[in-house]
Amino acid sequence: MQNNATSPAPAWAAVFSLALGVFGLVGAEFLPASLLTPMARDLAVTEGMAGQAVTAMAAFGLLSGLFVAAVTAAIDRRKVLLTFSGLLVLSNLAVAFAPNLFVLLIGRLVLGIALGGFWALSTATVMRLVPENSVPKALAIVVSGVSAATIMAAPVGSFVGDLLGWRAVFIGAAGLAVIVLIVQFATLPALPPRDRANIRVLVELVSRRHIAIALFAALLVFSGHMSLFTYVRPFLEQVTQLEVTGISLTLLAFGIANFLGNYFGGWLLAKSLRFTLAVMPLAIGSAAFLLAQFGGGIHAALPLIVLWGLAFGTVPVGWSAWIARAVPDKAESVGGLLVATINLAIFLGAALGGLTIDHLGVWALFVISAGVLAVAALTVATGVGAKHRVPRTA
Repeated sequence: MQNNATSPAPAWAAVFSLALGVFGLVGAEFLPASLLTPMARDLAVTEGMAGQAVTAMAAFGLLSGLFVAAVTAAIDRRKVLLTFSGLLVLSNLAVAFAPNLFVLLIGRLVLGIALGGFWALSTATVMRLVPENSVPKALAIVVSGVSAATIMAAPVGSFVGDLLGWRAVFIGAAGLAVIVLIVQFATLPALPPRDRANIRVLVELVSRRHIAIALFAALLVFSGHMSLFTYVRPFLEQVTQLEVTGISLTLLAFGIANFLGNYFGGWLLAKSLRFTLAVMPLAIGSAAFLLAQFGGGIHAALPLIVLWGLAFGTVPVGWSAWIARAVPDKAESVGGLLVATINLAIFLGAALGGLTIDHLGVWALFVISAGVLAVAALTVATGVGAKHRVPRTA
């Protein structure tokens, strides 16, 4: 792993600004999960069709994550990251004022570009902002933005959306994005490009067997999770039969568990990367299967959803650690491949999940997703190597 040559002193304020950016981006990504029903009703489409807002975002997130390092190879990373935060503002405003599904999908396409590109560059950027021995701690801080977004986005979106309407939620998200842009403008140092990525490098990396297997495993993990999370509100409404307040509190419990899972994952990674990456999707899949069987009552559903949140909290930390370990001198390129894979997973999870829920019902969706996550766990356990332990965070 390369040490920081551009910024000799640890730039912790910049690290926190990246975490804030992740919070804004992932929060916007997750909002449809808590607002799907009112969005569909207002736009006069089915919940499955409204769920394609997630699919649209993922499609362009895939392309952005895959090609951002090559397309922006000669541009200062500070300027690129600030551009993505600006696109976050535009995306939320477009969704907030969308008169129909088409305009809403355009807004989500813009979010996909911002989210995919930002995530693809984040690990490599962190590796330049702090010394090598502080990278695990810095990565945990940045990834904590995911957990914070999980805590806030779904339950707050559901609650505020019920009070003021779903459009007001996205206006608020646009305001948060403006704050993100200001903070990053004030804290991010100049970051001249280093990793001269191109398509040939991407092809060479993905041809390496250990990277290809890991990417396939990540595809299964994230598609299984997102097919569940995108349609969690319909499940809570139709199967658990909760009202809006109950849904908000349940999603809040999921978010808190997810936040704790972020730090639980750091502890597990110090023991074994492979164990962490394999056991957590198995835990999520088990929770999904049990929810399909016993999720008709809140007393059974709530602990299973908490388990799901705790397990998924470890997943982004684990895969960020995998990037730093796999090819540290090509972190932007490998990060782009992983982000593209994750967005392909989101695309497939949301698209196939929408078809499943419209034709077979939400119960079938949870059973099928559980099977996908079980295969993911088996793939990691048998094919993703881990020669060294991940250093403990300071």
